[in-house]
Amino acid sequence: MSSLEPKPVKGCKVLLVEDHPMFREHLGQLINRELGMAVCGEADNIKDAMRLIQKNQPDIAIVDITLRGSSGLELLKDIKAQGLNINVLVLSMHDEELYAERALRAGAKGYITKNEASTEVVKAIRCVMQGEVYASKQMTARLLERMTHRRSGSDITGMETLADRELEVFQMLGRGKSTREIAQTLSLGESTVETYRARIKEKLQLRSAAELYLRAGQWVREHGA
Repeated sequence: MSSLEPKPVKGCKVLLVEDHPMFREHLGQLINRELGMAVCGEADNIKDAMRLIQKNQPDIAIVDITLRGSSGLELLKDIKAQGLNINVLVLSMHDEELYAERALRAGAKGYITKNEASTEVVKAIRCVMQGEVYASKQMTARLLERMTHRRSGSDITGMETLADRELEVFQMLGRGKSTREIAQTLSLGESTVETYRARIKEKLQLRSAAELYLRAGQWVREHGA
């Protein structure tokens, strides 16, 4: 994680992958005001993002965790699977290290929360474009603490045991989505979604569907997922 003051970036093309139009517009204006930076495309879903990456060949993509119909984590995996040469900075409303760790593990070069100052977004872009990995001081401290606890076997929680797709299904359950709605959104079979539900219940030690929806709803409210 870099603490050095980043240098100016020359000719940096930025792709915005964000499902909130007003925030995307604000972010675009911020980036376009910076010397040597320009937004080369915008998307609110994985399909459009992948098309724009291949068409416009941006230097960096700023990706939200929560996208229309899917997750930014899945976009990171698709980019990695296709061997696309692009840096990814995750910009998310989620400030907990659970997401930061998953994003970095999936290939992101940085993680920043939406409540951080606008100047930090620009700083993060410059750091990533210099080949550094960016995270705030607070996030870095939390991640290091989690790694230390994990090595000692004292900090393994139920949520940590969920795979990325299971976490995505869990979030959608917390938003009140039915099995059919989740299946349609994620392009999965309903039986596959039911399998994910069963795994989540087992890992979180929940006894019924009612307990699952209750736990998921509570988690979404607490974490803004």
